[in-house]
Amino acid sequence: MATGSRVTRPRSSVWLSERKAPKRKSDQQPVGLDHVKIIAATVRLLDAEGLAGFSMRRLAADLGVTAMSVYWYVETKDHLLELALDAVMGEMALPAEAAQSAEPLERLPTEPRDWREQLRQLTFEYRQLLVRHPWLSPLLGEYFNIGPNSMAFSNAAQRVMRTSGLPDDKITSALSLVYQFVYGFSTIEGRFSALCRTLGVTQDELLEEVMSSVEERPEFDESRKTMEASRGQTVEEMRNREFSIALDFAIAGIEALRDAP
Repeated sequence: MATGSRVTRPRSSVWLSERKAPKRKSDQQPVGLDHVKIIAATVRLLDAEGLAGFSMRRLAADLGVTAMSVYWYVETKDHLLELALDAVMGEMALPAEAAQSAEPLERLPTEPRDWREQLRQLTFEYRQLLVRHPWLSPLLGEYFNIGPNSMAFSNAAQRVMRTSGLPDDKITSALSLVYQFVYGFSTIEGRFSALCRTLGVTQDELLEEVMSSVEERPEFDESRKTMEASRGQTVEEMRNREFSIALDFAIAGIEALRDAP
């Protein structure tokens, strides 16, 4: 986009950057610091304080170095966040049948699990990741997500969906259905959990407080009727049930599309 004589370029990815290593060795280069330590500290800080509380200065203080020391290893804050994003994507356990595994073939399952089972594993891992790291959701739309862990997850999901029998031109649409559902569900779940921690109450306590406060308000009648079906369940139990059934709906839709004339 051109503005006068200036040209605004789109944000580049750290994975496309020409700089693959810290700047050349110098007497000013910090001792005892490396990419692994910086990224681990970034994830810890983001987990504790979220995106709003994160800054290069805050990170440097946590590491016990100056902010400029961090820039020996990463060019920009965006690059660091992108590295942290891909690092946590590596926490997910991918189905052995769909992962590019280094395991010998004889150590892999002799009878690959059904694609539906593998898809449920992927969605479970993705959901847990987004809830565990609430800062991850807003970053997923900010970057290209082409790091090694992100691509391993993406490739595994495509392999699983391909074994369902869907034609290649429908695979990305089916995955969009499943993972946009997981993204939305887990983002709300993670934020509600974070809110409860901030307020110092359990999720069950907060839900009970809200439902009690709207008990006499007629606009909540339909919500109360729906909640009656889950009476006696904890928030976690309700969520797990809703997630599982919604995923079954999505899988049934994929099967119907696959089998349609």
